[in-house]
Amino acid sequence: MVRSRGQRRVVGAGLVPAALLMGVLSGCSSEPKPDRPAGAAKTTAKDRAKDGAKDTAKTGTPTAAKGGTVGGAGSPCALPVSFDLAADWKPKAVRDDPTFGLTKQGPVTLVCEIDAKPAGHIGFIRVWTGGAGGDDPRKALEAFVAEEAKSRDKVVYSQTKAGEYAAAEVNYLNTNEFLDEPKKERALAFTTGKGVVVVHLGGLDSEEHEAMLPAYELARKSVRNA
Repeated sequence: MVRSRGQRRVVGAGLVPAALLMGVLSGCSSEPKPDRPAGAAKTTAKDRAKDGAKDTAKTGTPTAAKGGTVGGAGSPCALPVSFDLAADWKPKAVRDDPTFGLTKQGPVTLVCEIDAKPAGHIGFIRVWTGGAGGDDPRKALEAFVAEEAKSRDKVVYSQTKAGEYAAAEVNYLNTNEFLDEPKKERALAFTTGKGVVVVHLGGLDSEEHEAMLPAYELARKSVRNA
């Protein structure tokens, strides 16, 4: 049926109160706001990382500006090696707690957490140590990943360097059923005279993981004897 122009105006006008009502109801919704910090803080941190980039052209991943070191004398974390920290990242020693088994993965034990929140990100670089001086870093890394992410996908191992140490590195998707969606994670392992060191980068989600890669690259490239 074809309506006249006057009829179309009346029908269209009748929809306005309903639309306004929906708007009012939406505005009164009690749905909780997301916990993610305001985007401004993250943008600022990313800008700092870009300003301190050194190797973008060669690797595609910039190296963050140095803000300190961890692992040496006077450091919050006692490690077999030391390496540089990105600006505003804060290290803290972790005590072994066998009660829940969260501080041991494969042959290594969590000894240091380096928090990215002061730099505007949600995540950590975690350092794990254990084993013996002659251990194979690839095997240690495989055992670590098997425990750290029991559900995983797209697991890719490669050879790299951690400072002057030969190292094994892994990239994978953590597909844990408790996650909202799969997220990227990365770890490397190398063997020192005092055992194996595993450096792991996770993050709240894949976006945070990518944003924190410059700090991980800074740590990897700057590894040296403590």
